[in-house]
Amino acid sequence: MRAEEPAASRPALHFYHPCIDMHSHSDSATFQNLETLQPKIVKVWRLKTGAWLTVFVVAALVYDVLNFFDTEKFLPFGVIPAILLTAGLSFGFWITQLRYSTWRYALRPDELVLVRGVFNRVFTIVPLCRIQHLDVSQDIFEREYDLGKLIIHTAGTRSSEVILPGLAIEEAERLRDEMKKVITDEAL
Repeated sequence: MRAEEPAASRPALHFYHPCIDMHSHSDSATFQNLETLQPKIVKVWRLKTGAWLTVFVVAALVYDVLNFFDTEKFLPFGVIPAILLTAGLSFGFWITQLRYSTWRYALRPDELVLVRGVFNRVFTIVPLCRIQHLDVSQDIFEREYDLGKLIIHTAGTRSSEVILPGLAIEEAERLRDEMKKVITDEAL
């Protein structure tokens, strides 16, 4: 049996991808040659956060009104809605901007590369040969700002749906058509 080599003599394993510079001098990988999302997506994310925030604040206000005369209340009237409103506005403003600044993508000849994540950086590489079908989708907020999302369905069960949000609707359709061309050419 051979003794294991010391760590210093083992060759270092390196991750290489042409669009991600893992050996930069900063803490995180740079986003060389990657596209950004449309800046309007920040407004859309803030509107969606605001809609959910409104639901929760109204629910908290209803709770406070229904328990207005309760002598054993934990907090005075209006404190819970105020906390929710303050936390929600902070979250809605700052996290959406951070989320936008961390999203990048690139369509390569044989793969789609996605980089995202505020607290947990996620690098996703979707081989185009694994794509089953493609969708372009818009919700009511995205429609107002001419944005859409590209939904990529891949073979497999775990994480088989990859979503690329915040694209101009024309860009989402162009990416869909380019990927469709590649996957239909491979089938022939």
